[in-house]
Amino acid sequence: MQSRIVGLAPAFSLFPNLNTPHKTFTFHQILVLIVTFIAYASFHASRKPPSIVKSVLGPPSLNSSSIDNGWAPFNGTQGTKRLGELDLAFLSSYALGMYFAGHLGDRIDLRYFLVFGMMGSGILTLVFGLGYWMNVHLLWFYMSVQIVCGLFQSIGWPCVVSVVGNWCGKEKRGLIMGVWNSHTSVGNILGSVIASSVLDFGWGWSFVLPGGLVIVSGVVVFMFLVVSPHDLGFEEPGKDMEIEMSLGENVEESLRKREAEDAVLLENVDNVDDSLFAIGFLEAWRLPGVAPYAFCLFFSKLVAYTFLYWLPYYLRHTAVAGVNLSHKTAGILSTVFDIGGVLGGISAGFISDKIKARALTSITFLALSIPALIMYRIYGSVSMFINIVLMFISGLLVNGPYALITTAVAADLGTQDSIKGNGRALATVTAIIDGTGSVGAALGPLLAGYISSRGWNSVFFMLIVSIFFAGLFLVRLAKAEISKMRSGELIVSSDPQS
Repeated sequence: MQSRIVGLAPAFSLFPNLNTPHKTFTFHQILVLIVTFIAYASFHASRKPPSIVKSVLGPPSLNSSSIDNGWAPFNGTQGTKRLGELDLAFLSSYALGMYFAGHLGDRIDLRYFLVFGMMGSGILTLVFGLGYWMNVHLLWFYMSVQIVCGLFQSIGWPCVVSVVGNWCGKEKRGLIMGVWNSHTSVGNILGSVIASSVLDFGWGWSFVLPGGLVIVSGVVVFMFLVVSPHDLGFEEPGKDMEIEMSLGENVEESLRKREAEDAVLLENVDNVDDSLFAIGFLEAWRLPGVAPYAFCLFFSKLVAYTFLYWLPYYLRHTAVAGVNLSHKTAGILSTVFDIGGVLGGISAGFISDKIKARALTSITFLALSIPALIMYRIYGSVSMFINIVLMFISGLLVNGPYALITTAVAADLGTQDSIKGNGRALATVTAIIDGTGSVGAALGPLLAGYISSRGWNSVFFMLIVSIFFAGLFLVRLAKAEISKMRSGELIVSSDPQS
């Protein structure tokens, strides 16, 4: 079978003990999960500063006693709209770049491509922060930096998901990727804490430190990331007997399955070389389940990214127990939403693995998030304790399906049987799903910037309507899953021979 010749990461030359047979497949699998976790957590940490500094850059609240005058060109009467447009500049280029990044990611070395994206993202985040010391007050400067930064950031997600998909089999993928996908929330938390902690020294530092973090993380990726098990002489885990046996099957059953799969491969030997080529963009759109999940993620990310970019600003301009929070306190408090998101992603992955129903799990989380957001808007200002509890619950329910779709679902769809195990289709499918979601992510913060001038009730109404539509796109898939569960096809039997 033909394979790409890819140079191993430099760390494997510097530290020979990292190579086989000194280290097992499991060791390298864990190493890949850790390295990609660090990579994408740093990406998200560098996205957080714009939301943290909004309350410093934008116009002061009418009911605030702060003497901050903002930062031109974001401190005028149209300040919140300009801030929303700044978010749009980044997220729209991110969404557009996602489609091209996934297409390229299936064709070139993912390690180099990922490092290229990380270095570019880090440098441009630093450049944005330099606007503080250079006393830049030109809208086009900040818009241009965000547009180019969005293109570099779009490289990250298709790369890390494709690499993890290469190393992780389908079994327990929801749980593994649910835990791994906590990098999104961990990155948000880290970015919020860093940006908030140095905000008093000048908002430029809120960009410089996260930008440096991405660059350092890029060095780690360059040194240690191995894109595929084949690069170290391992087989891909999708057909690994150990994974099958871990589910309770005996050795003979595992061998029979493996022999049957090998027979199928031999029958289709003429098609083996075709599976090495990346799938076409339009062909990937036509794969079963790709379009419904892509449009569901459009609305799910609209909600998640509205919180990502506007929650600190909302907390700063909404009194909690009659007290207006400081910039720093609002930024750090907003991390509660992401802490809930960590548990939400893990829970959604675990539950979907147990019931073998990704769509049903997603719809359940989305349905419960509607009353959670209503409760947060009505009662979140009563006390700090209630605000924290309701924010945590909202983060759990909002981020659960978002995390599930962007990881386990995307990996499932990119490695389904209808494309004959073509692993190189994974980055394309991932890019389509997350790229479509990113269009919604670009729209949400922009709408929030415009709608917030009419009151925050209107913003929350927009979020609730978006959640409703997100669930609507998965109804047909969820009904199919329920039908299969009732017929017994998806019920996990306790009998190891079943």
